Amino acid sequence: MPEELLPDELLPGEQPPGKPLPDVIAPGLEVLFCGINPSLMSAERGHHFARPGNRFWPALHRAGLTPRQLAPEEDRELLRHGLGVTNLVDRPTRTAAELSPAEFRAGAVALAALVARYRPRVLAVLGITAWRQGFDRPKAVVGRQPERIGGAETWAVPNPSGLNAHAQLPDLARAYRQLRPGS
Repeated sequence: MPEELLPDELLPGEQPPGKPLPDVIAPGLEVLFCGINPSLMSAERGHHFARPGNRFWPALHRAGLTPRQLAPEEDRELLRHGLGVTNLVDRPTRTAAELSPAEFRAGAVALAALVARYRPRVLAVLGITAWRQGFDRPKAVVGRQPERIGGAETWAVPNPSGLNAHAQLPDLARAYRQLRPGS
């Protein structure tokens, strides 16, 4: 694997070389959402959660985190609302099942460095499986986690992918609403 720059060697807003989908991030966000990895469509279009069946954008709006439902092409608008988005693993795939345990673990190390650099108040990992595999927490459950990652309060929340039949849109909105202070 080629050596990459660590996040603390980058200027604000710069992306590591070879990152197929740019992070939407700025210092001091309220919530940084962390998806598992980009879909092939998201990587192709250059925007997070671009698949039509993904429920991220409607869930954010229903949770009261955005004043209207944003489209994937408006993902940079998240910053205006104190929100950001990144991925645990950078490699685009058809499904997260294509990722290896080593990719999850390496992604967790990189994510911790990114969070420590940008200092969001909350890190929300989208998917309990990603949290369990990346951070070696095999018995973790959805919700607020006892440990902090990169100094941030950390939550594992349901994945908004249309492939995740365990959580419906109202469940996602309820879980995401808890991430704001005073919720």
